Amino acid sequence: MTPVHFSFSSAFILGLMGLAFHRTHLLSALLCLEGMMLSLFTALSLWSLQLEAIAYSAAPLLLLAFSACEASAGLALLVATARTHGTDHLQSLNLLQC
Repeated sequence: MTPVHFSFSSAFILGLMGLAFHRTHLLSALLCLEGMMLSLFTALSLWSLQLEAIAYSAAPLLLLAFSACEASAGLALLVATARTHGTDHLQSLNLLQC
């Protein structure tokens, strides 16, 4: 495994571990998701550059567009929960209570 592949895979794994183990605030979960998407974007960009194929060059831009949509939806949920519950703690959210 090259050092470049190791750095991208370790960045993705660290974001995944942060998402799995540090689930106190919604903002920290969103930041972990954005870190994972950033590592996927850079890895996919380098992969398409290494292949030198025109067909794979649109994949990183598509991933970046979906990442922006995910970030905007996450921030909208963060604002909505902060307005209704007064905090962004994930322990205060109850999915069974509507």
